[in-house]
Amino acid sequence: MINTVVIMGRLVADPELRHTPSDTAVTSFTVAVDRSYVSKSSANGERTTDFIDVVAWRNTAEFVCKYFHKGQMIALNGSLQTRTYTDSQGNKRKATEIVADNVSFTESKRESAGTGSYQNYQNANGAPSYNARPEPAAEPAPAYSSGSQGDFEEIPMDDDLPF
Repeated sequence: MINTVVIMGRLVADPELRHTPSDTAVTSFTVAVDRSYVSKSSANGERTTDFIDVVAWRNTAEFVCKYFHKGQMIALNGSLQTRTYTDSQGNKRKATEIVADNVSFTESKRESAGTGSYQNYQNANGAPSYNARPEPAAEPAPAYSSGSQGDFEEIPMDDDLPF
């Protein structure tokens, strides 16, 4: 079975670090994610936005709270979790949220001006965050759509491949 979720969007509010009674770090936050299409019912052509609840634990929670702020773009992957609970009025409720495993920066330092520097930081697993976009180059790289079929050559089949 597979339970994997990948999203990229903007933080709705600053994440706040909390601790469980056993001193485990945890944070909950909401990510605003635009849908990939424009709804026909939208009068002014705007995309619909989904607000997705996310929870992060331990080092991931500490990383998010230290380096991410309201309005900043964030990318994460994790798993979808559904839980039930009883609210303060005694009503049974159901919550669906993403449990974040990996969190990455998605903006360059310049694009996220005012949100702090994160040039040499590591992700929550202790590895460098390779998903952060580099500073824009002086000249953009050509897009795939600008090439023609003559720009490619066929690779001959070789039956002696080592795999």
